[in-house]
Amino acid sequence: MKSQSRSKVITRALALTLTVLTSSQPYAHGATPAAITKICSTLQNLDYRYFVAGGVCAATSHGITTPIDVIKTRIQADPSKFSGPNGGLKNAAALVVKEEGVGVLLGGLGPTVVGYGVEGAMKFGVYEIMKPIMKDLIRGSQAAAYIGASIIAGAVAAVLLCPMESCRIKIVTDPAYAGMGLMGGLPKLAREEGLLSTFGGIYAMLAKQVPYTIGKQVSFDVVAGLLYAALAKIELSAVDFKFVISVLSAAIASVLACITSQPGDMILTKTYKTTTGKSFRNIIADIYKEGGLGGFFTGTGARIVHVGMIITSQLVIYDTVKQLLGLPATGSH
Repeated sequence: MKSQSRSKVITRALALTLTVLTSSQPYAHGATPAAITKICSTLQNLDYRYFVAGGVCAATSHGITTPIDVIKTRIQADPSKFSGPNGGLKNAAALVVKEEGVGVLLGGLGPTVVGYGVEGAMKFGVYEIMKPIMKDLIRGSQAAAYIGASIIAGAVAAVLLCPMESCRIKIVTDPAYAGMGLMGGLPKLAREEGLLSTFGGIYAMLAKQVPYTIGKQVSFDVVAGLLYAALAKIELSAVDFKFVISVLSAAIASVLACITSQPGDMILTKTYKTTTGKSFRNIIADIYKEGGLGGFFTGTGARIVHVGMIITSQLVIYDTVKQLLGLPATGSH
């Protein structure tokens, strides 16, 4: 009984905080008490299926593209080495395999699967849970509500992903961590640099994850909804086109997510590569000094392939798993 009472108190406190933060006139016309009640109801009836679908799709899609991510990270970490005749994804991959063997392409697989499994579960789950809450708090603009939900989801995912991403990038870029998995790399990193150091890239992670989440989640929702609406207008059965809609919406979302998150991805790689303890602002300044605005888009070619494969497969898997678990397809309701 005590635990249930404590849970209700925490839930109501979260609801009140969300309402106050998103309302300029919290108690005007009795809107806040009603909003708090609705938010409490939503938080107390969390649907685990969104979290399961998100975890499965993220772990799977990021895991199968690990070799591409390894090459992309290497290019970003040492652009001078992978320029000229060694430039481009194919040539860079050939050079890495020649120097270190094929096994290096699976570097960081453990942290990738575990980290992105947790991150995906929270990102998709929190986003879906926050959508109705933000719709109630930000009335009159569904797009703004979706963006608000994606910002919160992206921030939560960034915090959870930080230690795993820190470990992954060390394994891929630091020879001292070569060949290590999550169970070996993360404790070593914590011992040598301290556990809190794994959160040292939180600002860079937010710079990547928040735009990435907005570009991916919101565009997938909106595009899928528009396609289902278009089918309804011409009186075609949506059931026959669910998979096609998922793929098309995911492909568009992948392009937008790639564009919006590329600068943050570059900042993130540089943040974890540096050993001088530079600040977030100084790292941005260094990237700009080395390559101007174009420097923030180093490795874009590899990232377009990488992100395109990840997001397209991820969102299609997500939509499929959701439907297998009894939830409606994205944009169909």
